[in-house]
Amino acid sequence: MGKTKKLQDRDWRYEALHFCVDIATKVSFRRLTYYGLERIPKDGAVIFAPNHTGALMDAMVMVAMDRNPKVFVARADIFKNPKLAKLFRLFKMMPIMRMRDGVEEVKKNNRTIEIAADVLKDKVPLCIFPEGTHQTKYSMLPLSKGIFRIALQAKELLGDTPLYIVPIGIRYGNFYRFRSTATVQVGNPINVGEFIAGNREKTPQELMNLMRSSLDERMKENILFIPNDNEYNAKNEICAAVSGELLKKHTPAGFAPLVAANKEAAERFEELNEKKPEVAKRLIVVADEASEMRNKRGISLKSIAAPPTNLSLLLKTLLLLLTLPYTFATMLLTLPVTAAASFLTSKFKDLAFHNSVRYVLLLVLWPLLMIIYTIIAFVCMPPLWAILAILVTIPAPAVAHDTYRATRLIISDFKLLRCNSLLAKYDEIKNLFFK
Repeated sequence: MGKTKKLQDRDWRYEALHFCVDIATKVSFRRLTYYGLERIPKDGAVIFAPNHTGALMDAMVMVAMDRNPKVFVARADIFKNPKLAKLFRLFKMMPIMRMRDGVEEVKKNNRTIEIAADVLKDKVPLCIFPEGTHQTKYSMLPLSKGIFRIALQAKELLGDTPLYIVPIGIRYGNFYRFRSTATVQVGNPINVGEFIAGNREKTPQELMNLMRSSLDERMKENILFIPNDNEYNAKNEICAAVSGELLKKHTPAGFAPLVAANKEAAERFEELNEKKPEVAKRLIVVADEASEMRNKRGISLKSIAAPPTNLSLLLKTLLLLLTLPYTFATMLLTLPVTAAASFLTSKFKDLAFHNSVRYVLLLVLWPLLMIIYTIIAFVCMPPLWAILAILVTIPAPAVAHDTYRATRLIISDFKLLRCNSLLAKYDEIKNLFFK
């Protein structure tokens, strides 16, 4: 009788899928960058703990971090369909029960923890989103206890093998725009064994609470964290307005510059709120007014973060016009994908899933279209011309999305430069923030 295949064992189907997924993930972003990878321990087992803001895309950027396989822990209800459960197993996903599933169901997590420990024993990283669900804000939800139960019980089963929880910060340039940017920031790990040894007098419950506080703090260090309160939108507006000035400063080695600038802006505001509450209060008022004016006029926050000049706007417009014949062709070629995406995303009320839908369509539908276009090219053209046509068609989805983005930002920049009252608002924000 053959050996039972374990979840973490190598699988040629997973390897092939991993290659395709990596390509699709990198095409889904204009820029995908990783910082602090040197902080990932090499001497033991690792549990990755990323924040959760982008639905499926969070998992995809984690998969694309390197070529090593990772096992993901996901909520159990998505495994109810046997066919999907089989597919998820191929994707190296395992279910975990939540309290909302019922006490009896939660008891089944003992088996999940055993599998998790076995995965970690084989030095295959485990990836758990400790918030439990996603939120499209530069903030964080309270951490659930599942990751800590797994860590503590897995450490018992691992013996002398070191176990680390590695906080990960994922930041998107825009939560809802396809082909935006993504930055993945690796934080300083928690050595679970050392944490337990330093708190031997604590009960398991107290130990989990302490570990949760520590992970919560370390995760917030690696993201732009704005408290999710009534002033969230105003504070986000302030961060965008002043980030350009703060980006000019030196940022710590191994840390994403934009994340560092945004974090400094958020921290400076909290300091200002303590020392000069009247100035902070005025900042909130002006930021709310600016946000309302900006949204009413359809001006992107990107235009605020990177203010245009007349010359830069002219050059962008000329470049867009010069490349129009090619970019228009890419839009026609990607029309089936665009139409399918528009139809399917209309079925999702949660906008966070829209990019996930576009990602899956890019991964599945675009290769099929390329096969059709390749056949047409070789039927209708000489071989050399057909090859050239195929080569310029391959990047069509990225070009089409970037053209749409460029057009949208040019219009946004044009509106901003001609709205002196709004520019005055952002000048006031900067003056209040830096004085």
